[in-house]
Amino acid sequence: MLEKVTITDIGAEGNAVARVDNLVVFVPMLIPGDVVDLKVIRKRKKYLEGKVIRYHSHSPHRIEPRCRHFGICGGCKWQHLPYDLQLMYKEKQVKDSLTRIGKVDVSEIKPIIRSSEEFLYRNKLEFTFSDKRWLTKDEIESENLYERENALGFHIPGLFDKVLDITECHLQPEPSGSIRNAVREYALNNGLEFFDLRDHKGLLRNLLVRNTLDGDVMVIVVFFYDDLEKRVALLDFIAATFPAVTSLFYVINSKKNDSLSDQVPVHYYGNDHLVEKMEDLKFRIGPKSFYQTNTKQALNLYSVAREFAGLTGQETVYDLYTGTGTIACFIASKARRVIGVEYIEDAVSDARINAGMNNIDNTSFFAGDMRDVLTESFFEANGHADVIITDPPRAGMHEDVVKAILSAAPEKIVYVSCNPATQARDLYLLSEKYKVTAVQPVDMFPHTHHVENVALLERRE
Repeated sequence: MLEKVTITDIGAEGNAVARVDNLVVFVPMLIPGDVVDLKVIRKRKKYLEGKVIRYHSHSPHRIEPRCRHFGICGGCKWQHLPYDLQLMYKEKQVKDSLTRIGKVDVSEIKPIIRSSEEFLYRNKLEFTFSDKRWLTKDEIESENLYERENALGFHIPGLFDKVLDITECHLQPEPSGSIRNAVREYALNNGLEFFDLRDHKGLLRNLLVRNTLDGDVMVIVVFFYDDLEKRVALLDFIAATFPAVTSLFYVINSKKNDSLSDQVPVHYYGNDHLVEKMEDLKFRIGPKSFYQTNTKQALNLYSVAREFAGLTGQETVYDLYTGTGTIACFIASKARRVIGVEYIEDAVSDARINAGMNNIDNTSFFAGDMRDVLTESFFEANGHADVIITDPPRAGMHEDVVKAILSAAPEKIVYVSCNPATQARDLYLLSEKYKVTAVQPVDMFPHTHHVENVALLERRE
């Protein structure tokens, strides 16, 4: 037990930080200024992990969270922190990672680009059905007896088989919440089986809702097995109850994991895709397409990448981890040629469709593992890289990809990252030939610790 510990900072992964007897203590869900008693739950050589047993006083910065599920749901762990302070700690996270891990000399990081919307900014949410509802602490301590109950909501962090029954969520605009609640009520009233995540049985597995800024909505219902009568009745109910649903799919996923990457969504009603607009471009979004989750901030993120690239119209640009080609299409009018490379073949197909929809004829897209594709012969065949834009997943770039970029020796590298720590690691590897000349954080996910960061690297003389 550690008594009357004062939280002084926020560190990695959004956890609060305190110092006790020259040891760092990490605690979730607290903010600087909180004074608490802690129970140590894990000891490491250089730090401790703790959980709150008692509050002595709350931070003067603490505000009332909007969502009733705050503190149980793992989605928005910073709702009790004012947005301006969230932005300050995200900037700090970027700067600490770049200087500590990347050894980057960043004299001045550009101020973080804030999200114009603190809530209702997501264009996609996935809910999970479970026949074992997570009980809150108050419910457990009450005298009520709770039988095995169904839930439709989000996984409890770190517990794959426990789901919190979500009745409200402030991340995605309507009709997302109404669809979720109506589907739950329909399933309960009609005796549809919710999924058993541990024993892998039950009909209803997942519910995905996607939307566009224009208000079009796609719904995807994932079943564990096919029951024609029940499936059709549920899908017809959704189509009849929600006119805003312009695209309806279902998936039969009998695997042990929830991933849909290897599944085939079946088109049931309406359009077979959504269309999102960005400047004068249109992007096709299918049931499995990747698209930045915060649509408005995606425009700011890509605008920074385009500005950093400093294109004149004469450059050959390589867009690595191109996904569905959004960045490639976004910069194509400013470049001579854009070559996109992506591991997922379905995404490359979408990228080609997106280029065609926008009458872009100076892009080429290739599917394959980045380590295998980026060979000397590949660069020879497609032209010397004047600029490389890279937007890897959270794990960053494989060391072989970094070596391939160094060998290609572009004038500029624009590195877009959703994880400043792995970005910093890669920047350090690139530093033998490149220096960082500009850094721009972008907040894509208010009320979480996640932050996107764009770094411009220019070749050393």
